[in-house]
Amino acid sequence: MTDPPPTRFVPLLELPDDWSGAVTVIVRDGHVLLLDEHPEDVAPGAPTLLLGTLDGAGCWAIDLDGDGIPDLVGDPDLADALIPLLSLHGRVDDVRWTLAGRAVQLVEWERTHRFCGRCGTPTEEAPGERARRCPECGLFAFPRLAPAVIVLIERDDGAALLARNRTFPMPMYSCVAGFVEPGETLEEAVRREVLEEVGVELAEVRYVASQPWPFPHSLMIGFEARWASGDIVVDETEIADAQWFRADDLPMVPPPVSIARTLIDRWVSRSL
Repeated sequence: MTDPPPTRFVPLLELPDDWSGAVTVIVRDGHVLLLDEHPEDVAPGAPTLLLGTLDGAGCWAIDLDGDGIPDLVGDPDLADALIPLLSLHGRVDDVRWTLAGRAVQLVEWERTHRFCGRCGTPTEEAPGERARRCPECGLFAFPRLAPAVIVLIERDDGAALLARNRTFPMPMYSCVAGFVEPGETLEEAVRREVLEEVGVELAEVRYVASQPWPFPHSLMIGFEARWASGDIVVDETEIADAQWFRADDLPMVPPPVSIARTLIDRWVSRSL
């Protein structure tokens, strides 16, 4: 049995004594830029958040949104180099892309939790935790995660059910997905979402994998399921169309960055 590969990124609130090098993720309105520079060399005075270490280098996020934040220093074209987080995928390795996603989520959390949600008092950093605390009423706010389930449904004849959401900007079909509600197990959420959105009942539901999805703060939990009964009846408020597809006759599907594509590719590899 071989040892697992070492963890390249380590989330931290304080840097160890032996850290060396720097990675800075500049964040502005969901756009990012990764630089192997220290924050003070890029945007002195801007809000900065320590993320941890990557291959021993200190990692920070810089929040460029808000009033009174200074411009980036150095290259005058640096600000124009920021690109959407999704577009960054494939330009850097998966670990650095995930780091950028972490930066986007934590910057968004810090920005939206500057005041207490209970009494409105300005919050402060909680010592020793990734949290913000209200000094007036003591309420703690931790980074927000919205768990969502996504499922590839396979019929006995090998076909898979894919749906086109009304919010998709292009005619793309994907797996059925939805957010977990309070009091639900993940499997219960899968069955409810499928019944609500496409009207079919499921038999076996199996967990496959999960993926952080920082758009803006989701955690996607992927499943595979077997169709049990029912014809497709779409919820027209969310779903534009849903059909059974064969692996050799697919419509446009999500790009490889998404867990939806992982589930679809697993099904295709079994079917062809």
